[in-house]
Amino acid sequence: MNEPRSVRAAHLGMLLWAVLVGLSFPAVGVMSELPPLSLTALRFLIACAGLWWLARRSPDFLPDGRTLPLYALMGLCLAGFFGAMFWAAHHATALSMATLFVTVPLLAFLLGAGFGVERLSWRLPAILALGAAGALGLAIAESLGQGGRLRFGIGEAVFFLGCLATALYPVLSKWGMTTGRLPASAAVRTFWSLGLGALLVGLAGLAVEPVARLASMTGRDLLLLVYLGLFSSALTFWLLQRATAVLTPGAVTAYSYLVPFVSMLLLFVRDPGRIDWVWLPGSLLVVVAIAMLLRHGRAAG
Repeated sequence: MNEPRSVRAAHLGMLLWAVLVGLSFPAVGVMSELPPLSLTALRFLIACAGLWWLARRSPDFLPDGRTLPLYALMGLCLAGFFGAMFWAAHHATALSMATLFVTVPLLAFLLGAGFGVERLSWRLPAILALGAAGALGLAIAESLGQGGRLRFGIGEAVFFLGCLATALYPVLSKWGMTTGRLPASAAVRTFWSLGLGALLVGLAGLAVEPVARLASMTGRDLLLLVYLGLFSSALTFWLLQRATAVLTPGAVTAYSYLVPFVSMLLLFVRDPGRIDWVWLPGSLLVVVAIAMLLRHGRAAG
């Protein structure tokens, strides 16, 4: 596969990533109230089971002495984000968390520049800022009918640390590939980072959650968990890892701006009465930003 074609495939894969992530929220919403950290650990383990057949075929499947610590750090990034998100959900407003999350692509760009894996130019930061403005507009539109308000307290501070952790994940992946520490196989990188992430999240769940409540899981919960593990974890992280091989961390994480756009479309399908002009500015900014990102990717390829 030549370089322009691989870049195009990476962008298309990240469009699919945004759709899958956007579809995962309704699935999570209909599940029973179960310990979230333990549920995330099970979700990651199911993802690893789905990736096993593909990852084990790689000659670089087993990590060596210098690769395992990097996988552990990547797993810590995943554990840090999900742990911060679940804790902050009880100490921060949804609008504040949504607002902080739009900083992830810009954080990834800055961290990538620090690690030497991001191209320094004005175009990508400008695109990221445009997308952030659009995603913020969608978050505010969602909150207008729910009485949401912006604030910054301990909950927001913890969630911002989680945003730093998730921004660091593709940066470490890119740096690991650039320096030869990580293998070329996206399946192997996904398998080990999710596996170690499951271990760390699971240990945190054992420490702070009533894990015994998992016994109340229904058959529907189990089916949804398998779906989330295979599609919203295994496939999405594989797509992210595949894209990270040819795109920069800022470009990869920019597709998170599409997630609230997908959620908005699902909301309109379920409740057409929510359609209002208040959604238009943010939607237009996100669409324009993604179109510019695709054009920027073709030019870079």
